[in-house]
Amino acid sequence: MTAYAERKANLLRIVEGALRAVAPDPALRSAVKRDDNILIVDGLKYDLDRFERVILLGAGKGSAAMAATMEDLLGDRLSHGLVATKYGHGLPLTRTEVIESGHPVPDEAGERAAAALLERGADAGERDLVLFLLSGGASALVPSPIHGVSLADKQEATRRLLECGAPIGEINAIRKHLSRFKGGHLAETLAPATVLTLIISDVVGDRLDVIGSGPTAPDDSTFADCQAILDRYELCHRMPESVVRAVAEGCAGRASETRKAGDPCFSRVRNVVVAGNTMAVDGAALAARKLGYTPVVVDAAMEGEARDQAVRLIRLAGEYTLGAGCAQPPVCLLAGGETTVTIRGAGKGGRNQEWALAAALEMDALGTARERLAAMSLGTDGTDGPTDAAGAMAFPDTATGERSEEAGRALADNDAYTFFTRTGTLLKTGPTRTNVMDVAAVLVDPA
Repeated sequence: MTAYAERKANLLRIVEGALRAVAPDPALRSAVKRDDNILIVDGLKYDLDRFERVILLGAGKGSAAMAATMEDLLGDRLSHGLVATKYGHGLPLTRTEVIESGHPVPDEAGERAAAALLERGADAGERDLVLFLLSGGASALVPSPIHGVSLADKQEATRRLLECGAPIGEINAIRKHLSRFKGGHLAETLAPATVLTLIISDVVGDRLDVIGSGPTAPDDSTFADCQAILDRYELCHRMPESVVRAVAEGCAGRASETRKAGDPCFSRVRNVVVAGNTMAVDGAALAARKLGYTPVVVDAAMEGEARDQAVRLIRLAGEYTLGAGCAQPPVCLLAGGETTVTIRGAGKGGRNQEWALAAALEMDALGTARERLAAMSLGTDGTDGPTDAAGAMAFPDTATGERSEEAGRALADNDAYTFFTRTGTLLKTGPTRTNVMDVAAVLVDPA
């Protein structure tokens, strides 16, 4: 096996290790135990005999896979269920209806899914237990626009927010204030039922108010925050008029805020994170160690522009080739989190592909030291941007010679997908039915 082929195989094993660590079934079975008719979660015990009905609801890229596990755990104690997930992420379930809808831009199917979930939720009573399965992607998958804002307006607002490079927390702050589902509003609809929300987190720091825009969690963002975000990215003149008007009405106190901490609707709600990015990074580290690399976690909360974060990690790898790191090669540098891309070109790609393209160009700048490196960036949901790839890999020859100019043009045009299609180094996993942000790895081999 050539050095190139071996490094590619090693990167793919690290990808497998990361995804295996955050697969919904083992994550849920580790967090949720059933002892006869007692459900045990996060130290709390739920006596299923106390409830007239156990209802399963959910939204997110992992919700169908999570529902499959919960159907198995609950058996005939489950009354019925409904989950919304991304197109291609559904599964055949026994007692749970699955609705597939659009992501990252919401669509009509998602609006119907949100309405159905709210209808089922409103039917829940004081003696019901509602298990809500939440995972990344829910913000887009279940749009429920407030009065005066159309679905088309929300679609345009989402596009503008994604294009400007705003972090997910800021994007979701606006989403929550335009929604009847997010920002604690689902908890309001479900009251007075007992609610247990099981979460696969796709947010740095596992912030409950940001994951899926916090449908069952208190929200501390305000309409004033939304106005500040619109101003920061100069979006007021590019957003639909209804969105700008809704935010202004809220700032003036003429619109209802999202649900805040202390609201009675949260008195019977418990939110529990069962999987997150740290677990994916740990899984990647374990796989790297088995391959003979010393894993070094450089950043467990990677944020910012994808290309900048790639340059940072590759430059650090260059220091390791000089013996200046905290461990001697073979080393695997790892980072987890979620970067952003400010779209300036007309190309096709995603943040992980852009990360890998910038990494390839920075490798080329290292000269002969690049021969000891290989890198990849992975979107754990299996979809990076509006593409069928989960990310991409970069090798010493990816952006050398004439390819360097081609890679530079592709980066300037945000066209990483086209570039990596030509090099044959896209990462394609298919739907993983989980979503815990991204994992980046750089292999540094001995001299």
